[in-house]
Amino acid sequence: MANSLSFTGFVLKNLRRRRLRTLLTLTGIGMAVGAFVGLVGFSSAFQQQWTRIYSSSGTDISVIQGTFLNTTLNESAIAKLTGLPVVAQASPTIYNLMDLTPDVNALVYGWNADAFQLDSLQILTGRRFRDGLREVMLGDLLAQDLNKKPGDTLDLQGTRFKVTAIYHGASTLEAAAVIMPLDQLQQLSGMEGKVSTIDVRLRPAPAGEAPEKFLKRAQAEIQDALPGMRAVPAAERARDNQFVRLAQASAWGTSLLALLIGILGIANTMAMSVFERTREIGILRALGWKRWQVLAHIEIEAVLLGLGGGFVGIALGWCALRVLASLPQTASFFAATLHWPLLAKAVGIAILAGLVAGALPAWRAGQLSPVDALRHD
Repeated sequence: MANSLSFTGFVLKNLRRRRLRTLLTLTGIGMAVGAFVGLVGFSSAFQQQWTRIYSSSGTDISVIQGTFLNTTLNESAIAKLTGLPVVAQASPTIYNLMDLTPDVNALVYGWNADAFQLDSLQILTGRRFRDGLREVMLGDLLAQDLNKKPGDTLDLQGTRFKVTAIYHGASTLEAAAVIMPLDQLQQLSGMEGKVSTIDVRLRPAPAGEAPEKFLKRAQAEIQDALPGMRAVPAAERARDNQFVRLAQASAWGTSLLALLIGILGIANTMAMSVFERTREIGILRALGWKRWQVLAHIEIEAVLLGLGGGFVGIALGWCALRVLASLPQTASFFAATLHWPLLAKAVGIAILAGLVAGALPAWRAGQLSPVDALRHD
């Protein structure tokens, strides 16, 4: 008799029994998973924008000291770098985040006029800046926001600069940025003789040496030549900087809070279900069901709720990304695509949420004795 009562039949019957409650639970966990998909998808896209900065310019290694925004090197280190056989070019760089207007702030890059990073930019109108002059280049996205063109002026921290060019960059983080002479940004930032990082382009790997091995050897040679400095590969630099880590921490923190609410929703649903079906559980126990079978039955029901909510959340997250990808303000950051690793994480988190939420109700259901359960009114 007990064998004829399948897990699947009971689970589906119980989910259909309280359809409104099931729907609300699916919506709750779906919104939580949707927040995860949207926010983590954004942080991944943000990291990809940093990767494009390095890949488009041909930067292989960044030499730093300290963290991404809290790093200063002596500009004199460039001479040691360019003297190394593995180094083709070394370009000093400063990053800063500045308020351009009360409503607009942007990344500001300080480079020399002959920096190799500038070769990856497409000048749409105007010309490059010149070292030693108060001149800036604006990314096309930022120029559109500020309504600026070559010949206009831009005030930066009380100093007026002339706009010499509007350019397009491979990364949104460049297309929405200001680029200016290194010496001018050093003066604005109080960093005379200092730089944030030195971007390095390596020579081609010698014949017979794998690129990965050559990169590691170049790292070691650079760090030996500059004690106390770190030579970080560009790919690692893109995914391990304070901007990306802040975006990832915010995405995961917000998502986990939403998931906690979703888990509580599933737990509440399962607790109510166990309470309402106490007599039914007693009958199942009397018919021969073991404690583990009752426990598994409740957990399967919770996992199905989590999994169903996960698929709802993936759909909601995809819709959110499509909306963001269609808005002019955010289109350059977002793509309406979901990568398999993100989908796998979303499904895994939904299943885990169901398991966690169903654990206590399942345990309580498994502890019910047939006699006490049958006496329940």
